[in-house]
Amino acid sequence: MPDSFDVIIIGSGPGGYVCAIRAAQLGLKVACVEKRATLGGTCLNIGCIPSKALLQSSEEFHHTAHALKDHGVLIDGVKLDLARMQARKGEVVTANVKGVEFLFRKNKVTWLKGTGRIVGAGKVAVDGTTYDTKHIVIATGSESVPLAGVDVDEKQIVTSTGGLELEKVPGHLVVIGGGYIGLELGSVWRRLGADVTVVEFLDRIVPTMDGEIAKAFERILTRQGIKFRLGMKVTGARKGNDGVTLTIEPAKGGNAEELKADIVLLSIGRRAYTDGVGLTEAGVALDERGRVKTDAHYATNVAGIYAIGDAIAGPMLAHKAEEEGIALAERLAGQAGHVNYGAIPGVVYTWPEVASVGQTEEELKAAGVAYNIGKFPFTANARARAMADTDGFVKILADKTTDRVLGAHIIGPDAGTLIAELTTAIEFGASAEDVARTCHAHPTLSEAVKEAALAADGRALHI
Repeated sequence: MPDSFDVIIIGSGPGGYVCAIRAAQLGLKVACVEKRATLGGTCLNIGCIPSKALLQSSEEFHHTAHALKDHGVLIDGVKLDLARMQARKGEVVTANVKGVEFLFRKNKVTWLKGTGRIVGAGKVAVDGTTYDTKHIVIATGSESVPLAGVDVDEKQIVTSTGGLELEKVPGHLVVIGGGYIGLELGSVWRRLGADVTVVEFLDRIVPTMDGEIAKAFERILTRQGIKFRLGMKVTGARKGNDGVTLTIEPAKGGNAEELKADIVLLSIGRRAYTDGVGLTEAGVALDERGRVKTDAHYATNVAGIYAIGDAIAGPMLAHKAEEEGIALAERLAGQAGHVNYGAIPGVVYTWPEVASVGQTEEELKAAGVAYNIGKFPFTANARARAMADTDGFVKILADKTTDRVLGAHIIGPDAGTLIAELTTAIEFGASAEDVARTCHAHPTLSEAVKEAALAADGRALHI
């Protein structure tokens, strides 16, 4: 194995492994450090991929048990085999992480197995062996944010890691936090039969998303049986043989009460994982939240050290990390990489899905930007009717003067796929009219996007 490289990347999550592959494609000699037994970081091993596998499996179970009869498909005695469902999740994870390992071999990226630490200018130590490099990239990702008084053991009180590994369906699951991760895992266990209560400090769920979308989302999840305790904070957790007793009280002050649960899922956010990498010793500046400070080109204050993904500021999304990894690799190879942070979509993979890109109504109002709204419900979309998936709508926000698409928000079937068209529109500075005049196949869910774009000019056709 060589002892010197052009680039050493610490961390093999979506940002790190994509950065490594792109840099290798551009002719650089690349190594990627990973302490896990498998590549892919949190996302592929214990995050995005296993959670989507369980979301899909639980959706199949729920659909079979409750919805197929409406299609004339009668099945008696539907049973849950949770062990097989969990095994399938493991198979999906294995296929993905082995895929990254194959891509490393294909692109001649060296995998340095072990824990990486910066030990000097252009030097990275991996379990006692030191390697020289021209460039060091920090792609160490993030970890679950703790909560005082709520001690995680990954058995009774779990993070998303333990929440993906439960061996039986809990009678009552309490989710602390109304963001993406908590709502996705809450949906999984609700579909499989658990009572689910979400406790959220704020007076709304998914706080980074458009307010109208968030309200509709809460109504739909409530119909699915998820209970919400909004504007409440958790002040303590007491474990016992019969489960966990949480102490909760109004966020704005008031009387405390107790809430009993079989399992508690702590999901109040994630924080940059930067401990033990040697950043402080190397003089790399961190911000007040422990994230690595970088300039617009992902360079830190120390020459030759860069950072991307969850380790730096911005939305903690796998695809954001990937785009930064690509942009940085291209810059290190002498090209001009760039990321448009106004065109980074976010998706909640419940059913219906929720997706958003660009600015929300609240952001436009705060900025004093005049805008038009175009909305179209899936109840008026022929394909959604045929699927019996008519919850939700498409919402497009367009500049009142120029008609440029400023934001797009979808709650409905396959919203995570539909948002791509509107992400492209924002990336290329398209107007709502550009989207409206693009031919969309019939009958498809994407016609709801076209109709919302037409509605921004007050001329929707099918409502």
